[in-house]
Amino acid sequence: MERLTKIGLAGLALVLALGACSKSSDSSSTTASATAAATAAASTAATEAASPAASSAMVAQNGAAAADGAKVYETNCSSCHQAQGTGLAGSFPPLAGNPVVTGDAKQVIHILKYGLNGKIQVAGHTYNGMMPAWGQSLSNADIAAVVTYIRSSWGNKASAVTEADVAGVAQ
Repeated sequence: MERLTKIGLAGLALVLALGACSKSSDSSSTTASATAAATAAASTAATEAASPAASSAMVAQNGAAAADGAKVYETNCSSCHQAQGTGLAGSFPPLAGNPVVTGDAKQVIHILKYGLNGKIQVAGHTYNGMMPAWGQSLSNADIAAVVTYIRSSWGNKASAVTEADVAGVAQ
């Protein structure tokens, strides 16, 4: 978090320096733009420092759906799979770098909707637990948002999932 704050402050200093060095004839609008950009950079740094899930949501490649999914993830998933999707060794598999997460979207949707029991292998490690079925407590829109979030966070690069995609997955 301290590193993110330093990056935000460095960005703020850069924006202010560039605004001061501007040779524009309308220096007041340049300074106002620099001040607005600096305020946005400081706000972003503060948000990133405050919440790892929010930080991941900001860099997620799938926009608003991923941002909504970050909230669902933080509330329902992070206690097992951790805020950064790393899982817990021997107990809960990682979502970061997990080919099931980034592979066929129908498979990860099915796991979220209907749960999963028994042994699975992820990154050479065996997990033998129980993933609860979230289909009765989360809406299709929430499942689509959280799947979109995990498929585009922590270095994962996979396409967004829609509410219709979730509705189309049956047990």
